[in-house]
Amino acid sequence: MLCMRDIERKDHDAFVEMVVDFYGGGAALYGANMEHIEKTFEAIMEKCPYLRAVMIEQEEKIMGFALLAYTWSNESGGMVVWLEELYVKPGYQGQKIGSQFLRWMEKEYADFSRIRLEVCPSNPGARRLYERFGFETLDYIQMIKDKK
Repeated sequence: MLCMRDIERKDHDAFVEMVVDFYGGGAALYGANMEHIEKTFEAIMEKCPYLRAVMIEQEEKIMGFALLAYTWSNESGGMVVWLEELYVKPGYQGQKIGSQFLRWMEKEYADFSRIRLEVCPSNPGARRLYERFGFETLDYIQMIKDKK
């Protein structure tokens, strides 16, 4: 049985290693930025109210992680949890870990009005997983303006 638990300081090295792999494995448009990763980890440790990181493990073996962010949405009429990053280590892929995590997430955030996520075109396996769970594509064009 999988366990989802909040990340702890002792998880720093495992977290960094997985995030670097996530950003280098076709799940993101950009490569890993170590400064951002460290800043994110510290925000998690400081209990930032907009952020949560969950380690996915079984029998104390870390199999992956998820990074979640919170926001309010007028469009959906309430709180939204963004699945910013979902990563399963290569040796554990294909074992329905992503499905188990999404079932957990749906229960954990049952009171939220929406779960939102992004998928890169280079990651069709993730898109198929999310579609099986009822996620649908929005007809928005995402735009960003980095300030730093």
